[in-house]
Amino acid sequence: MKIQIINGPNLNLLGSREPETYGKQDFESFLKQLREGYPDVEIDYYQSNVEGELINKMQEVGFSCDGIILNAGGYTHTSVALHDCIQAITAPVVEVHISNIYAREEFRRKSLITSACKGSIVGFGLDSYCLALISLLG
Repeated sequence: MKIQIINGPNLNLLGSREPETYGKQDFESFLKQLREGYPDVEIDYYQSNVEGELINKMQEVGFSCDGIILNAGGYTHTSVALHDCIQAITAPVVEVHISNIYAREEFRRKSLITSACKGSIVGFGLDSYCLALISLLG
């Protein structure tokens, strides 16, 4: 099974960005643990701060991988283009958020991508990615 994790803007700063909200662990060390926990799953990782690059990556892998775990960061709340891309590809997409977006600022409570995704997992820290992976493994 091949799963693609795609992280959006500012998620490259995990571990140092607002640790009270996003935790103190950087994503690379978490990814190593995730891969060790699921050795039979090929887990690829991509991060970009650029909306178009996220779309390009989803189009590149979205017809060949078994699922995508997407944390679109701030683009969750603004990007019709990401929504349309998710609808256009065949791989199921699980939306994840490290923090509980529904317990934060009002503008973060609206996701433009949720309706195009298989599901949405929010508020469980980096474990949100584990839960998304489990949901894709079915």
